[in-house]
Amino acid sequence: MRHLLLCTSLFIVGLVNAQQITISGKVQNHETKEVLPFATIFIGGKPIGVVANERGEFDFHIPVDLRNDILNVSMIGFQTYQAPVWSLLNGKEFEPVLIELLPASVLLNEVVITDSLRAGEVLKLAISKIEENYPMKPFLMDGFYRDVKKMGGTYISLLEAAVKIYDDNYAEPRNKYKLRERVALKEVRRSLGYGNKFTEFFDRDNLLEDLLTNNNVRYRQFPEEAEFFKELTFDTDTYYYNREVFVLTYQKDFLLRLYIDKETYGIVHLEYENAHQEDLEIRNDLESKFARIKRIIDFKPIGGKFFLNYLSVVSQVNWYDRSSGKLKFETTLERQLLVNNIDNNPRERISLAQKMRSYGLQYQDKNYNKKFWDNYNVIKQTPLDKKIIEDLEREEPLEKQFKE
Repeated sequence: MRHLLLCTSLFIVGLVNAQQITISGKVQNHETKEVLPFATIFIGGKPIGVVANERGEFDFHIPVDLRNDILNVSMIGFQTYQAPVWSLLNGKEFEPVLIELLPASVLLNEVVITDSLRAGEVLKLAISKIEENYPMKPFLMDGFYRDVKKMGGTYISLLEAAVKIYDDNYAEPRNKYKLRERVALKEVRRSLGYGNKFTEFFDRDNLLEDLLTNNNVRYRQFPEEAEFFKELTFDTDTYYYNREVFVLTYQKDFLLRLYIDKETYGIVHLEYENAHQEDLEIRNDLESKFARIKRIIDFKPIGGKFFLNYLSVVSQVNWYDRSSGKLKFETTLERQLLVNNIDNNPRERISLAQKMRSYGLQYQDKNYNKKFWDNYNVIKQTPLDKKIIEDLEREEPLEKQFKE
Protein backbone atom coordinates (compact mmCIF):
# COMPACT_ATOMS: atom_id res chain seq x y z
CA MET A 1 0.00 0.00 0.00
CA ARG A 2 2.36 2.68 -1.16
CA HIS A 3 -0.24 4.82 -2.81
CA LEU A 4 -0.26 8.05 -0.83
CA LEU A 5 -3.35 10.09 -1.37
CA LEU A 6 -4.09 13.74 -0.94
CA CYS A 7 -7.08 15.92 -1.55
CA THR A 8 -6.56 19.41 -2.80
CA SER A 9 -9.49 21.70 -3.46
CA LEU A 10 -8.17 24.45 -5.68
CA PHE A 11 -9.95 27.68 -6.49
CA ILE A 12 -8.56 29.67 -9.35
CA VAL A 13 -8.51 33.41 -9.00
CA GLY A 14 -7.96 34.02 -12.74
CA LEU A 15 -5.31 36.67 -12.53
CA VAL A 16 -3.59 35.70 -15.75
CA ASN A 17 -1.84 38.72 -17.10
CA ALA A 18 1.47 39.52 -18.71
CA GLN A 19 3.34 38.82 -15.49
CA GLN A 20 1.75 36.21 -13.22
CA ILE A 21 -0.98 33.71 -12.42
CA THR A 22 -2.57 33.53 -8.98
CA ILE A 23 -3.92 30.21 -7.73
CA SER A 24 -5.90 30.04 -4.49
CA GLY A 25 -6.56 26.66 -2.95
CA LYS A 26 -7.31 24.46 0.02
CA VAL A 27 -5.53 21.23 0.95
CA GLN A 28 -7.49 18.51 2.75
CA ASN A 29 -7.76 14.79 3.38
CA HIS A 30 -10.33 13.19 1.05
CA GLU A 31 -11.52 10.44 3.38
CA THR A 32 -11.87 12.46 6.58
CA LYS A 33 -12.37 15.89 4.95
CA GLU A 34 -9.92 17.26 7.51
CA VAL A 35 -7.73 20.14 6.36
CA LEU A 36 -3.97 19.63 6.02
CA PRO A 37 -2.30 22.65 7.65
CA PHE A 38 1.11 23.91 6.53
CA ALA A 39 1.23 21.79 3.39
CA THR A 40 3.93 22.95 0.97
CA ILE A 41 2.88 24.15 -2.49
CA PHE A 42 5.65 24.63 -5.04
CA ILE A 43 6.66 24.38 -8.70
CA GLY A 44 8.57 21.16 -9.42
CA GLY A 45 12.25 21.76 -10.12
CA LYS A 46 11.92 25.47 -9.28
CA PRO A 47 12.81 27.21 -6.01
CA ILE A 48 9.47 29.06 -5.78
CA GLY A 49 6.76 28.02 -3.31
CA VAL A 50 4.33 28.86 -0.54
CA VAL A 51 2.97 27.19 2.61
CA ALA A 52 -0.71 26.65 3.41
CA ASN A 53 -2.13 28.20 6.56
CA GLU A 54 -3.67 26.41 9.56
CA ARG A 55 -6.84 25.71 7.55
CA GLY A 56 -4.93 24.31 4.57
CA GLU A 57 -5.61 27.44 2.48
CA PHE A 58 -3.11 29.22 0.26
CA ASP A 59 -2.68 31.90 -2.39
CA PHE A 60 0.19 31.20 -4.79
CA HIS A 61 1.46 33.90 -7.18
CA ILE A 62 3.28 32.23 -10.08
CA PRO A 63 5.14 33.89 -12.99
CA VAL A 64 3.10 33.34 -16.14
CA ASP A 65 6.06 31.77 -17.94
CA LEU A 66 5.75 28.81 -15.53
CA ARG A 67 2.21 27.93 -16.69
CA ASN A 68 3.55 24.76 -18.37
CA ASP A 69 5.45 23.64 -15.27
CA ILE A 70 4.20 21.17 -12.65
CA LEU A 71 2.45 22.32 -9.48
CA ASN A 72 3.32 20.14 -6.45
CA VAL A 73 1.58 19.84 -3.08
CA SER A 74 3.49 17.99 -0.33
CA MET A 75 2.50 17.02 3.18
CA ILE A 76 4.00 14.62 5.71
CA GLY A 77 2.26 11.25 5.36
CA PHE A 78 0.92 11.88 1.85
CA GLN A 79 2.11 11.34 -1.68
CA THR A 80 3.12 14.55 -3.41
CA TYR A 81 0.30 15.69 -5.68
CA GLN A 82 1.39 16.89 -9.12
CA ALA A 83 -0.46 18.60 -12.00
CA PRO A 84 0.50 21.04 -14.76
CA VAL A 85 -0.26 24.63 -13.81
CA TRP A 86 -2.20 25.13 -17.05
CA SER A 87 -4.52 22.21 -16.23
CA LEU A 88 -5.79 24.13 -13.20
CA LEU A 89 -6.69 27.13 -15.34
CA ASN A 90 -9.98 25.89 -16.77
CA GLY A 91 -11.09 29.29 -18.01
CA LYS A 92 -13.84 29.56 -15.39
CA GLU A 93 -12.99 32.14 -12.77
CA PHE A 94 -13.68 31.02 -9.19
CA GLU A 95 -14.72 27.54 -10.45
CA PRO A 96 -13.30 24.98 -7.96
CA VAL A 97 -10.97 22.33 -9.38
CA LEU A 98 -11.16 19.25 -7.16
CA ILE A 99 -8.30 16.77 -7.02
CA GLU A 100 -9.04 13.86 -4.67
CA LEU A 101 -6.64 11.15 -3.59
CA LEU A 102 -6.88 8.78 -0.63
CA PRO A 103 -4.82 9.00 2.58
CA ALA A 104 -1.71 6.86 2.85
CA SER A 105 -1.56 3.38 4.29
CA VAL A 106 2.14 3.06 5.06
CA LEU A 107 3.80 -0.31 4.55
CA LEU A 108 6.76 -0.29 6.93
CA ASN A 109 10.17 -1.70 6.14
CA GLU A 110 10.78 -2.07 9.86
CA VAL A 111 12.59 -5.35 10.17
CA VAL A 112 16.18 -4.76 9.21
CA ILE A 113 16.90 -1.11 9.87
CA THR A 114 15.60 -0.95 13.44
CA ASP A 115 17.62 -4.06 14.32
CA SER A 116 20.84 -2.51 13.00
CA LEU A 117 20.39 1.14 14.05
CA ARG A 118 18.77 2.58 17.14
CA ALA A 119 16.82 5.85 16.98
CA GLY A 120 19.63 7.77 18.70
CA GLU A 121 22.14 6.41 16.20
CA VAL A 122 19.94 7.53 13.30
CA LEU A 123 19.92 11.09 14.68
CA LYS A 124 23.71 11.05 15.23
CA LEU A 125 24.13 9.93 11.63
CA ALA A 126 21.77 12.68 10.44
CA ILE A 127 23.75 15.34 12.35
CA SER A 128 27.05 14.03 10.95
CA LYS A 129 25.63 14.30 7.40
CA ILE A 130 24.36 17.88 7.61
CA GLU A 131 27.17 19.18 5.41
CA GLU A 132 26.32 16.52 2.80
CA ASN A 133 22.58 17.18 2.78
CA TYR A 134 22.33 20.97 3.09
CA PRO A 135 23.81 23.78 0.95
CA MET A 136 27.56 24.20 1.30
CA LYS A 137 27.88 27.11 -1.10
CA PRO A 138 26.32 30.62 -0.86
CA PHE A 139 22.58 30.96 -1.42
CA LEU A 140 20.00 33.74 -1.19
CA MET A 141 16.44 33.30 0.13
CA ASP A 142 13.39 35.51 -0.39
CA GLY A 143 11.22 35.31 2.69
CA PHE A 144 7.95 36.52 4.21
CA TYR A 145 8.14 37.25 7.94
CA ARG A 146 5.24 37.85 10.33
CA ASP A 147 5.10 38.48 14.06
CA VAL A 148 1.98 38.90 16.17
CA LYS A 149 1.96 39.94 19.84
CA LYS A 150 -0.77 38.99 22.29
CA MET A 151 -1.19 40.29 25.83
CA GLY A 152 -3.68 38.92 28.34
CA GLY A 153 -5.64 37.16 25.57
CA THR A 154 -5.84 40.25 23.32
CA TYR A 155 -3.77 40.76 20.16
CA ILE A 156 -2.05 44.14 20.31
CA SER A 157 0.26 44.31 17.28
CA LEU A 158 1.06 42.84 13.87
CA LEU A 159 4.18 43.27 11.74
CA GLU A 160 4.90 41.72 8.33
CA ALA A 161 8.05 42.05 6.26
CA ALA A 162 9.46 40.89 2.93
CA VAL A 163 13.16 40.12 3.31
CA LYS A 164 16.21 38.71 1.55
CA ILE A 165 18.42 36.33 3.57
CA TYR A 166 21.97 35.50 2.49
CA ASP A 167 23.89 32.55 3.91
CA ASP A 168 27.37 31.27 3.03
CA ASN A 169 26.67 27.61 3.82
CA TYR A 170 25.52 25.12 6.47
CA ALA A 171 29.00 24.61 7.95
CA GLU A 172 28.93 24.11 11.71
CA PRO A 173 29.27 27.52 13.45
CA ARG A 174 31.61 28.09 16.39
CA ASN A 175 28.84 29.91 18.27
CA LYS A 176 25.54 28.02 18.05
CA TYR A 177 23.49 31.07 19.05
CA LYS A 178 25.11 33.88 17.03
CA LEU A 179 23.44 34.82 13.73
CA ARG A 180 25.47 33.94 10.62
CA GLU A 181 22.98 34.95 7.92
CA ARG A 182 22.74 38.50 6.55
CA VAL A 183 19.25 39.94 6.16
CA ALA A 184 18.10 42.80 3.91
CA LEU A 185 14.68 44.37 4.45
CA LYS A 186 12.66 44.84 1.24
CA GLU A 187 9.25 45.94 2.50
CA VAL A 188 7.52 46.18 5.87
CA ARG A 189 4.02 46.95 7.13
CA ARG A 190 2.80 47.14 10.71
CA SER A 191 -0.23 47.98 12.81
CA LEU A 192 -0.40 51.06 15.04
CA GLY A 193 -0.26 48.75 18.07
CA TYR A 194 3.50 48.58 17.65
CA GLY A 195 3.64 52.07 19.12
CA ASN A 196 1.67 51.42 22.30
CA LYS A 197 3.12 51.02 25.78
CA PHE A 198 2.30 47.32 26.08
CA THR A 199 4.95 46.34 23.52
CA GLU A 200 7.50 47.19 26.23
CA PHE A 201 6.70 43.82 27.78
CA PHE A 202 8.13 42.06 24.71
CA ASP A 203 11.70 41.73 23.47
CA ARG A 204 12.54 44.87 21.47
CA ASP A 205 15.53 43.40 19.61
CA ASN A 206 15.35 42.27 15.98
CA LEU A 207 12.82 39.44 16.29
CA LEU A 208 13.48 38.13 12.78
CA GLU A 209 17.20 37.74 13.37
CA ASP A 210 16.45 35.96 16.63
CA LEU A 211 13.97 33.68 14.82
CA LEU A 212 16.66 32.58 12.34
CA THR A 213 18.90 31.39 15.19
CA ASN A 214 16.10 28.95 16.14
CA ASN A 215 17.04 26.77 13.16
CA ASN A 216 18.32 23.77 15.14
CA VAL A 217 19.75 22.09 12.05
CA ARG A 218 21.60 25.15 10.73
CA TYR A 219 23.08 25.89 14.16
CA ARG A 220 23.51 22.26 15.40
CA GLN A 221 21.36 22.92 18.46
CA PHE A 222 20.89 19.35 19.67
CA PRO A 223 21.50 17.94 23.15
CA GLU A 224 24.85 16.20 23.46
CA GLU A 225 24.14 14.03 26.52
CA ALA A 226 24.26 10.28 25.91
CA GLU A 227 21.03 9.90 27.89
CA PHE A 228 19.14 12.01 25.33
CA PHE A 229 20.13 9.72 22.45
CA LYS A 230 19.23 6.63 24.51
CA GLU A 231 15.74 7.99 25.19
CA LEU A 232 14.95 8.60 21.49
CA THR A 233 12.48 6.09 20.07
CA PHE A 234 11.17 5.15 16.63
CA ASP A 235 7.61 6.19 15.80
CA THR A 236 5.65 4.98 12.77
CA ASP A 237 7.56 5.54 9.53
CA THR A 238 5.97 7.88 7.01
CA TYR A 239 6.56 9.68 3.69
CA TYR A 240 7.44 13.25 2.71
CA TYR A 241 8.06 14.50 -0.83
CA ASN A 242 7.46 10.89 -1.98
CA ARG A 243 10.43 9.73 0.11
CA GLU A 244 10.41 7.25 2.98
CA VAL A 245 11.05 8.95 6.31
CA PHE A 246 12.03 7.81 9.81
CA VAL A 247 10.06 9.42 12.64
CA LEU A 248 12.01 9.81 15.90
CA THR A 249 10.43 10.95 19.17
CA TYR A 250 11.79 12.17 22.53
CA GLN A 251 9.28 12.81 25.33
CA LYS A 252 11.13 12.94 28.62
CA ASP A 253 11.99 16.57 29.54
CA PHE A 254 10.46 18.10 26.42
CA LEU A 255 8.74 16.92 23.25
CA LEU A 256 10.89 16.54 20.13
CA ARG A 257 9.77 14.87 16.91
CA LEU A 258 12.21 14.50 14.01
CA TYR A 259 11.50 13.38 10.45
CA ILE A 260 14.62 11.99 8.77
CA ASP A 261 14.90 10.96 5.11
CA LYS A 262 15.77 7.25 4.96
CA GLU A 263 17.95 7.50 1.87
CA THR A 264 20.11 10.54 2.72
CA TYR A 265 19.56 10.88 6.50
CA GLY A 266 18.63 14.51 5.95
CA ILE A 267 16.40 16.07 8.62
CA VAL A 268 13.35 17.22 6.65
CA HIS A 269 11.07 18.35 9.48
CA LEU A 270 11.40 19.08 13.20
CA GLU A 271 8.79 19.81 15.90
CA TYR A 272 9.81 20.90 19.41
CA GLU A 273 7.73 21.86 22.43
CA ASN A 274 8.85 22.71 25.95
CA ALA A 275 6.95 24.03 28.97
CA HIS A 276 8.98 25.05 32.00
CA GLN A 277 9.37 27.98 34.39
CA GLU A 278 12.50 30.11 34.04
CA ASP A 279 13.15 33.51 35.63
CA LEU A 280 13.75 36.26 33.08
CA GLU A 281 13.62 39.85 34.37
CA ILE A 282 12.25 42.16 37.05
CA ARG A 283 10.47 45.36 36.06
CA ASN A 284 9.18 47.66 38.81
CA ASP A 285 6.71 45.57 40.84
CA LEU A 286 6.54 42.77 38.24
CA GLU A 287 8.73 39.79 37.47
CA SER A 288 8.61 37.66 34.32
CA LYS A 289 9.07 33.94 33.84
CA PHE A 290 9.48 32.04 30.61
CA ALA A 291 6.54 29.62 30.34
CA ARG A 292 6.39 27.78 27.00
CA ILE A 293 7.91 27.52 23.52
CA LYS A 294 6.77 25.66 20.41
CA ARG A 295 8.96 25.43 17.31
CA ILE A 296 8.39 23.98 13.81
CA ILE A 297 11.18 23.78 11.20
CA ASP A 298 10.52 22.45 7.71
CA PHE A 299 12.89 21.83 4.79
CA LYS A 300 12.33 21.37 1.06
CA PRO A 301 14.53 19.38 -1.39
CA ILE A 302 15.93 21.47 -4.26
CA GLY A 303 18.68 20.24 -6.59
CA GLY A 304 19.78 17.43 -4.28
CA LYS A 305 20.02 19.60 -1.15
CA PHE A 306 17.54 20.50 1.62
CA PHE A 307 16.74 24.20 2.02
CA LEU A 308 14.75 25.94 4.74
CA ASN A 309 11.08 26.10 3.76
CA TYR A 310 9.21 27.27 6.85
CA LEU A 311 10.13 28.28 10.42
CA SER A 312 7.66 29.03 13.22
CA VAL A 313 8.23 29.85 16.90
CA VAL A 314 5.49 30.60 19.46
CA SER A 315 6.73 31.65 22.91
CA GLN A 316 4.88 32.59 26.10
CA VAL A 317 6.11 34.69 29.04
CA ASN A 318 4.09 35.12 32.26
CA TRP A 319 4.26 38.26 34.42
CA TYR A 320 3.75 38.00 38.19
CA ASP A 321 3.26 40.45 41.02
CA ARG A 322 6.54 40.45 42.97
CA SER A 323 4.89 40.81 46.37
CA SER A 324 2.11 38.24 46.13
CA GLY A 325 3.48 35.99 43.40
CA LYS A 326 0.07 36.20 41.69
CA LEU A 327 -0.11 35.93 37.90
CA LYS A 328 -0.97 39.37 36.44
CA PHE A 329 -0.99 38.64 32.69
CA GLU A 330 0.50 36.51 29.92
CA THR A 331 2.36 37.68 26.82
CA THR A 332 2.56 35.51 23.69
CA LEU A 333 4.80 36.16 20.69
CA GLU A 334 4.02 34.30 17.44
CA ARG A 335 6.66 34.43 14.68
CA GLN A 336 6.67 32.82 11.22
CA LEU A 337 9.08 32.81 8.29
CA LEU A 338 8.05 31.44 4.89
CA VAL A 339 10.84 31.05 2.31
CA ASN A 340 9.08 31.66 -1.02
CA ASN A 341 12.07 31.69 -3.40
CA ILE A 342 15.70 30.52 -3.36
CA ASP A 343 18.64 31.56 -5.52
CA ASN A 344 21.30 28.89 -5.04
CA ASN A 345 23.78 30.67 -7.28
CA PRO A 346 23.64 34.37 -6.23
CA ARG A 347 25.95 36.75 -8.06
CA GLU A 348 26.54 38.87 -4.99
CA ARG A 349 26.01 38.81 -1.25
CA ILE A 350 24.13 41.28 0.93
CA SER A 351 26.57 44.07 1.73
CA LEU A 352 26.94 45.75 5.12
CA ALA A 353 25.23 48.82 3.66
CA GLN A 354 22.23 46.72 2.54
CA LYS A 355 22.08 44.67 5.75
CA MET A 356 19.05 45.19 7.95
CA ARG A 357 19.81 47.06 11.14
CA SER A 358 20.09 44.91 14.25
CA TYR A 359 17.33 46.60 16.26
CA GLY A 360 13.56 46.00 15.98
CA LEU A 361 11.91 45.95 12.56
CA GLN A 362 9.22 48.35 13.77
CA TYR A 363 11.85 51.11 13.99
CA GLN A 364 13.20 50.56 10.47
CA ASP A 365 11.16 53.04 8.49
CA LYS A 366 9.70 51.86 5.20
CA ASN A 367 6.73 53.39 3.42
CA TYR A 368 3.78 51.05 2.98
CA ASN A 369 3.71 49.68 -0.59
CA LYS A 370 0.22 48.23 -1.20
CA LYS A 371 0.92 47.24 -4.81
CA PHE A 372 3.89 45.14 -3.69
CA TRP A 373 1.90 43.31 -1.01
CA ASP A 374 -1.00 42.58 -3.37
CA ASN A 375 1.31 40.39 -5.47
CA TYR A 376 3.66 38.88 -2.89
CA ASN A 377 3.56 35.27 -1.66
CA VAL A 378 2.57 35.34 2.02
CA ILE A 379 1.00 32.89 4.47
CA LYS A 380 -2.71 33.33 3.85
CA GLN A 381 -4.81 34.61 6.73
CA THR A 382 -7.32 32.22 8.28
CA PRO A 383 -10.60 32.59 10.16
CA LEU A 384 -8.44 32.12 13.23
CA ASP A 385 -6.80 35.40 12.25
CA LYS A 386 -10.18 37.15 12.44
CA LYS A 387 -9.67 37.38 16.19
CA ILE A 388 -6.32 39.09 15.56
CA ILE A 389 -7.89 41.49 13.07
CA GLU A 390 -10.83 42.28 15.37
CA ASP A 391 -8.45 43.11 18.22
CA LEU A 392 -6.13 45.20 16.05
CA GLU A 393 -8.92 47.10 14.26
CA ARG A 394 -10.59 48.45 17.37
CA GLU A 395 -9.34 51.92 16.42
CA GLU A 396 -9.29 51.79 12.61
CA PRO A 397 -8.89 49.37 9.66
CA LEU A 398 -5.49 47.68 9.26
CA GLU A 399 -5.09 49.01 5.72
CA LYS A 400 -5.26 52.55 7.10
CA GLN A 401 -2.87 51.63 9.92
CA PHE A 402 -0.35 50.27 7.41
CA LYS A 403 -0.46 53.57 5.51
CA GLU A 404 0.02 55.59 8.64
